[in-house]
Amino acid sequence: MKILITNDDGIHAPGVHKLAEMASRYGDVVVVAPDGPRSAQSMALTITIPISAKIIKRERNITWYQCSGTPADCVKLACSQLLDSAPDIILSGINHGSNTSVNVLYSGTIGAALEGAMHDVPSIGFSICDHSLEVSFEYCLPLFEQVLANTIKYGLPHDICLNVNAPVGPVRGMRLCRQSAGRWANDFTRDNAPRTTDFYWMVGDFFNTEPDETADQASVELGYVTVVPIQIDMTAYSAMEHCKKIVE
Repeated sequence: MKILITNDDGIHAPGVHKLAEMASRYGDVVVVAPDGPRSAQSMALTITIPISAKIIKRERNITWYQCSGTPADCVKLACSQLLDSAPDIILSGINHGSNTSVNVLYSGTIGAALEGAMHDVPSIGFSICDHSLEVSFEYCLPLFEQVLANTIKYGLPHDICLNVNAPVGPVRGMRLCRQSAGRWANDFTRDNAPRTTDFYWMVGDFFNTEPDETADQASVELGYVTVVPIQIDMTAYSAMEHCKKIVE
């Protein structure tokens, strides 16, 4: 198999190295990852300046490209220029930090997986719910590999990718879930250093507004690896009837 891997934490993050090592048991791996952190980039593209990419190392069956663009840029560039044929599967991660609930809307990790789905390639975004670069992947890797192996075996429907999140530490199992509701509050704090211009830091507290165990946030808090299928089509079909009143 030909496996393409990217991430949003940058090419030096431990998570992408763990993912590449795991994937290398299933075929030839090409990693095209940003040259530094690109968190919260969603599906952002670089369109006002050119981007660069260079091979920084080859080891066994893994080739590593460092790219100056976003995670979605990395997928586009790999599929259009760097690979001689389309990949069989695209993996993104392993992200250092949760991508459950509404975080999926901001995530560069999931943005890359959605970009892969737009190329009609089965794609998976993997995350562990801890931002530490020293976090242990010991417990989640076997279940991540199960998801990878079964996706290779069964494929994915058109325009669908998977969002997979793991708790830190021992896991109780794996669940197929839906995306939970949630919100961020206190999004910015003012930098009080004396300056002539006011500066603000992005901060924030996440509130899970849906404790239902069928949703991903509650399940991962209970110790489960969660798998949520997500789609490119964002049409709110449940609102179509209501919105007829606005149009007619």
